[in-house]
Formats: sequence, structure tokens, C-alpha cells
Amino acid sequence: MIHDKSSVLDRAAVDATESKRKHEECVVFSQRIGHAEASMADTRFVSVRSLIAVPALITLGVTILRLVGELQHWPAPFFSTEGGGAAIIGIAWLPIIFGPYFGLKLARAGDGPSSTGKAIGFSFVGLAVYFIFLMWAESTFERPSILTLILLLVTLAAGFIPRMAWRSLGNTLLAYAFAARIPVLIVMFLALRGNGGKGWGTHYDAVIPQLAQASPAKKFLIEALPPQVTMWIGWTLAVGSVVGVIVAAVAYAVSMNVLGREKQATRAAA
Repeated sequence: MIHDKSSVLDRAAVDATESKRKHEECVVFSQRIGHAEASMADTRFVSVRSLIAVPALITLGVTILRLVGELQHWPAPFFSTEGGGAAIIGIAWLPIIFGPYFGLKLARAGDGPSSTGKAIGFSFVGLAVYFIFLMWAESTFERPSILTLILLLVTLAAGFIPRMAWRSLGNTLLAYAFAARIPVLIVMFLALRGNGGKGWGTHYDAVIPQLAQASPAKKFLIEALPPQVTMWIGWTLAVGSVVGVIVAAVAYAVSMNVLGREKQATRAAA
């Protein structure tokens, strides 16, 4: 009987210790997700370059895959020679994946937003402003003018709105956006010059009819450069922020739920 009581007490002590350990881990995680202060002490643990390295390589691979697919006339809807993000195989969708990846990595490293609610609000405001001005800009694409450029610049600015609530996520998405779009610009430059200036017949060298007879340089300066460094950067920032903040907020809610259960278990064990 004494031996049995001792075994029960030992098991209870082990269970209490394990419960306490899980409880402490959950507290740390929840603090990092929902209440971390962005400071130099925090951000030194997260290198933006290392954080975006693998996503940037994956994005480059998708860019090359789409180019090969279009040159080889692989089937739609996976590949398309139409401009924009019309194909399934493309990099426009990747911020939906990498936004949460960056958000969770930063939050777990202690570099989350100071206010989850503020981060969610700012991200949705940024997305709304982005789409409002994108639709306006698209209405001018057939006859591009200075207004088109101004509207595209506003779509870029809209992407920075969420950054005001979660700076480190905004900085990471911005670095990733340039890592994703610079290779695209290089491909577009080469594609527009291909076949004696007639292009490769891919979406990378697709232009509006008014520019069909223009020089490759003019096509690049009007059709390639402005959208890639404005609306597509803004897209990455706005969309990546929304999904990144939401996933981080859900992770925080789950961690708080686990925290509550662990508290109950700890009290019961005591």
C-alpha cells in the first residue's frame, strides 16, 4: 500500500511538472504572438535576409517554371500567356502562403505587433485602399497616362498602411516583394527584346495594342517597370499582411485556449 501510494505521488509529481512546463511554453508563445514589442533587442534575432531566402528561391522557381510552360505552350489554366496573374502557376498567389509564414516566424521570435487588433484593422484598411485604386487604375490601362502612374503609386502606398501596425512584417514582405519582382523584370526585359523585338509570345512580353510597334525599351518602361514596382509590390504587402496577421491572431487565440486548459490541469494536479 505504501509502495502504491508512493508510485501515485511520483506520477502526480511528474504530471504536475510536465503540465507546468507546457504552461510556461504556452505563456511565452502567447506573449510573443500578441504582446511583443518591436525593438532592436527583438529584431536582432530575426534576419530578414534569412527569413526570405527560401521563399525567394521558391518564387524564382515558379517564375522560371511559368516561363518554360508558356514557351512550351503547356495547358491552361495552369499556364497562360495573358498578362497579370491569370495562370494558376504564377507568383501572384504566393503572398497568401508566405504572409502567414513570415508572420508566425516573426511572432514566435518575439517580434509580433504591439496590438493584434490594430494590426488586423490596418491590414484590412490597406487592402481596401489597394483594391479601390487598383480598379481605378485598371480602367486607364488601355490609354495609360500620368493618372495611371499616380494611381499605381497609390496602390504601392496602400501596401505600407499595415506596416504602421506591424513594422517587422511589413519590412519582411517588402524585402520579399523586391526579391520576387526583380527577376520578373529581368525576364520581361529579355522577353520584350526577343525575336528581334517581337517578343517571345509569353505574358512577360504582352503589351497593349497601342504599343505593339513600339521599341522594346518603350514597352519595358511603360508596360513592365511601372506595374512591377508599384501595384505588384503593393499587392504583396497588402495581401501578405492580411493573411499574415490573421494567421498570427488565430495562433494567439489557440495558444490562449491551451493556456487556459493548462492552468486548469495545473490547479487540478496541485
